[in-house]
Amino acid sequence: MGREPMSAKRPAPPLPEPLTPLVDAHTHLDACGATDAASVAEMVDRAAAVGVGRVVTVADDLDAARWAVRAANWDDRVYAAVALHPTRANALDDAARTELEKLVADPRVVAVGETGLDYYWPGKLEGCADVETQIEGFRWHIDLAKRIGKPLMIHNREADHDLLTVLLDEGAPETVIFHCFSSDANMAVSCVAEGYVLSFSGTASFKNAHELREAVRVVPDEQLLFETDAPYLTPHPYRGAPNEPYCLPYTVRAVAEIRGQDPGELAEISTANARRIYRFGRG
Repeated sequence: MGREPMSAKRPAPPLPEPLTPLVDAHTHLDACGATDAASVAEMVDRAAAVGVGRVVTVADDLDAARWAVRAANWDDRVYAAVALHPTRANALDDAARTELEKLVADPRVVAVGETGLDYYWPGKLEGCADVETQIEGFRWHIDLAKRIGKPLMIHNREADHDLLTVLLDEGAPETVIFHCFSSDANMAVSCVAEGYVLSFSGTASFKNAHELREAVRVVPDEQLLFETDAPYLTPHPYRGAPNEPYCLPYTVRAVAEIRGQDPGELAEISTANARRIYRFGRG
């Protein structure tokens, strides 16, 4: 919700040169167009052909959460994360909480997410949860992650200070992932100091993302993940075109250049991190 729009006129990017192994730590297969087991397999096959052997498909709302769990059970290369997006926190009633607790207990669900705070959309988007409701929902998801013993996957938009404050106040789960990290180096340093994991998307490849590119440089290897957030945030030079998990090597190569690392080495490092954080096996 509320991400950079895609251009209907731009064709999908070509398949990149393979880079293996990789894990897409956060994507939305349903928003990419997958609907059933066959279309999920087709999409994941395309990713696997360029080295992306595992994907985590993430829910924004309750319908998406149900679908993500089904998709993760259709294909053993797919895992799920479930939560209500902060802009939809006003839908977190008792029935939704009960169902999310059941969904997150599924063995194919590897994280509670995406949850957090989004201060950009209130007042701009009809039906968007206000700040107070978002904070209440975020607190509930933090508690859920701690109770279920799974990582917390965070959406943060223009809410750095309050988000860190809520995490400190509630007590963060053992593992916290900042999905699509988009803040500056100061925020990155603060997150790293708390032991949080930073996941970078195609935005890190954007030439005008100067502060984010500085943030990329300060994250230790062991606290780094990569994601597409597909179908959004397609990496340079295909910005605005439809994104899919197969596009992940473009981002990894761009970040490797910024950090002065070998792309293959960075792929190995990030994949080892994903396996450790999400607790799934090799493949």
